[in-house]
Amino acid sequence: MKKLLLMAVMLVAGLTTTFAQAKIEFDKLTNNFGTFSESTPVQKCTFTFTNKGDKPLIINQAVASCGCTVPTYTKTPIKPGEKGTISVTYNGKGKFPGHFKKTITIRTNGVPEMTRLYVEGVMEEAKK
Repeated sequence: MKKLLLMAVMLVAGLTTTFAQAKIEFDKLTNNFGTFSESTPVQKCTFTFTNKGDKPLIINQAVASCGCTVPTYTKTPIKPGEKGTISVTYNGKGKFPGHFKKTITIRTNGVPEMTRLYVEGVMEEAKK
């Protein structure tokens, strides 16, 4: 009987550990820079996220769809309940004026494993 009880406790503990995981939740998924001039082509924003899980969250990778967009992110593990940031810099220098929408793909050890963030705006031609 003791062996059966011990095995049941170990099974429940194992299942609890298996389902424990990190969970990333962003405050927003899109940032709109609005309209800005070609004479000030560099725009910056910050995405904030929270680890809603019960294991430390690790950002493995943040990759932009274009070289004109550069993400930087919290490199240390984010403890459950704590916040982290992903800062994005868009540089439209040398790009054609007009509307743009860029994607930043985030990969984590949590759920979901992959999240896409978006930055967009309209760069107007500089007035002469």
